[in-house]
Amino acid sequence: MKTWPLGFGVKLEVVTPFLGKYRPFVGRCCQTCTPKSWQSSFHKHLPSLGFHNVLQVTEENTRYRGWLVRRLCYFLAILEWKVDSETPQDLQERIFRSKRVQDVLSLEVPQARGAGSVLSKSRAQRRCEVLSILGQIQSPLSLFILRLCSWALLRLLNHMFLNVLLHKGQLEMVRRAAQAPDVPLVFLSTCKSQLDGLLLPFLLFSQGLGVPRVTWEYQTFTPSLRALLSRLGGVFLPRGAEHAPDGEWGALSRAVLTSYIEELLKSRQHLVIFLEDPVSGEPRLSAPGGEWLALVLGAVRAGAVSDVMLVPVGIAYDVAPGASHGGLLGSAQPLGLWSCLLAVCRALGREFGCVRMDFAQPFSLQEYTANSLFRQSCSQKSLEELLLPVILGKSPDLLDWEKSEEWYPGLGAAAELKADERRLVGRLGLHTLSAGVSCSGVMAVAIMSALLLHKHREGVFLSRLMSDFSWLVEETLLRNRDVGFSGQLRDLVLHALSLLRGCVSLHRLSRGDVLVAPRATEAAVKELSWHSAALLPVFMCEAVGACAINALLVEMLPFLSPAELPAAVVLSQGELLRKTLTLLQLLPRDVVLLQPCQSVSCYGQEVLDKLIQCGLLVVEETTSERPACDTARRRFSQKLLWKEMEDFNDSDSDYDEDTGKRCFKISQLDNCPDFFLFLCGLLGPLLKTFERAAAFLVESGCPELELEYMEKLQQFLVRKAREDGSFECANRSLALSSIRTFKELGVLREQPGPAGPILHLSETFSNKGNQERLEKFMGQFTSS
Repeated sequence: MKTWPLGFGVKLEVVTPFLGKYRPFVGRCCQTCTPKSWQSSFHKHLPSLGFHNVLQVTEENTRYRGWLVRRLCYFLAILEWKVDSETPQDLQERIFRSKRVQDVLSLEVPQARGAGSVLSKSRAQRRCEVLSILGQIQSPLSLFILRLCSWALLRLLNHMFLNVLLHKGQLEMVRRAAQAPDVPLVFLSTCKSQLDGLLLPFLLFSQGLGVPRVTWEYQTFTPSLRALLSRLGGVFLPRGAEHAPDGEWGALSRAVLTSYIEELLKSRQHLVIFLEDPVSGEPRLSAPGGEWLALVLGAVRAGAVSDVMLVPVGIAYDVAPGASHGGLLGSAQPLGLWSCLLAVCRALGREFGCVRMDFAQPFSLQEYTANSLFRQSCSQKSLEELLLPVILGKSPDLLDWEKSEEWYPGLGAAAELKADERRLVGRLGLHTLSAGVSCSGVMAVAIMSALLLHKHREGVFLSRLMSDFSWLVEETLLRNRDVGFSGQLRDLVLHALSLLRGCVSLHRLSRGDVLVAPRATEAAVKELSWHSAALLPVFMCEAVGACAINALLVEMLPFLSPAELPAAVVLSQGELLRKTLTLLQLLPRDVVLLQPCQSVSCYGQEVLDKLIQCGLLVVEETTSERPACDTARRRFSQKLLWKEMEDFNDSDSDYDEDTGKRCFKISQLDNCPDFFLFLCGLLGPLLKTFERAAAFLVESGCPELELEYMEKLQQFLVRKAREDGSFECANRSLALSSIRTFKELGVLREQPGPAGPILHLSETFSNKGNQERLEKFMGQFTSS
């Protein structure tokens, strides 16, 4: 804290938010979609409750005291944890007699008419089939196995992590929501590691919230490991419901699964759903997560429960166990017990740093559904209609329209949903994923990785690195995002470097300083890129704006003389907003994490506001009766002081008509060029992958199978990365994202085939000239 004396005798205290001081309270729900929930389960004293380390279990967590208790406190504490499982004893009978299951079974009754024994035998067989499907979905909890595995997991977590932090205020909001009568909780979580499926229910169990049911993928595990997870509370999609075959077994599997979810919610058992693909590397909505979310929505709409409270969850690791830095979507081999034990033995010899678990404010599913249906927009166009004319050199005025995105959460249990209900599931999934990511803490390793990869790729002195680390932490806190650490600056920097020891090399210099240089190997660059991706949601607005500025500078470069600097270039607000909207339409919505309740045009205005606030843009003064900084209100007779909802030509409604004609200059402050390149680097891997995917169209052998096209594209990206060392672009998940975007743009056409989808080049982009235009369009947003 500094005290500055002023000339008139008043002392001004300046407090710098840094490393845990005046940290923002993250996790409040959306006021637009759930205004009633925003007011409930929150009190102004909750942000001041502080943090709790779940791994710190002592004799005070038990009813006993003494020397022996201190040695056995883990075991005694776990014995006192409440399970609160109210699974109905007659669950099997309820599901078999449910109307949905009986309707499916009745389709086969006419075929069995004749002798009574045949009909009775058919009914017994069908009952066995129902029980077999139910056995694939779940098993009764085993309290002995549950407490034994909880004890083993607590010991393992203490060896792997320094701490696992929870905010007591966030936990209190969840407890208040859990006290509502006849309203179960559904936790919608991000997923950074396979360990999340054990860690999250363990934390809920340890904090007195009972043992939730955790959703898992059926084919990911071997039968022995599935049996163990089901005894710990795991639930699985049955085989028939995953691919939604038209046969009898698929219809029966969907009916049993739907009835089970209804009975589960009726008994007020909590449910954990992971919205992300594990080890995908970026926020991406997963198909199994949407499948389970559709089942919950269907249960509420069917009247099985009056309402459900949804709790977005954010998980952040310094180093995530089992993370795939190459962006692969997991191993092709199912995970078994022996492979898990081998992974545990390997983890015991490594350091993973800290973990931060954040719970956002619970909100009502009924309230969100009602407001979402009320706010649905009809002015939507496909990405091909929006951007294809721009790529080909035309300029239609359609960029402020909403992009129509059909996100189908799967073809299983959600296949019975109507089109508007499927869109609702997609909007709900994106909304909760955005809430979970925005409430996640930013870890020290992520900040260090972003600095080394996007700011100091050639190396940096340790003293300068410490200064930049402090600066980036402050910038993160000022954007209302919390960090997952606290402590002395030097200790934090050395802690992050020690966890990244395989990615950096340290050189002690004669003058006493240390040179920190990131390694240029493929594995090191990919790991740094993996960790630094956590900074992109924090600076998304500024990164989009910086790439839009870069696109304008690329267009102006042929008209600039060598003596002119970018700082001397005047940027029109209209052109800058146009480039911003173009980039926002191009980027996948689950990458931008743009909530469905926010329009693209409003987000574009927010991007311009953030560029001015962070100091990258300076308003260019023009000869006018009113200076640009004059925000005084005008007379009521001259201009109304309000506008239509979501009709904002500027962030301040009191500006005059000339605000849309404002111009900007790039700031000439010393730190602005480095900050500009840093922001462009955050979006660089994705945009460079798009550019190289466009260049790959010349070498592609379309038509060909999508899997073969994907493998050839991956090999092309690796070859390009070896030429310039940009291995952060040789990421499989980014390659999949480029293929998905090119399908939406109309560059690639998909047709079904016997061995899988077949990709064709569209007639428009069979022309080499249009392929070059596409590559130029993608390349304008990259800084190199």
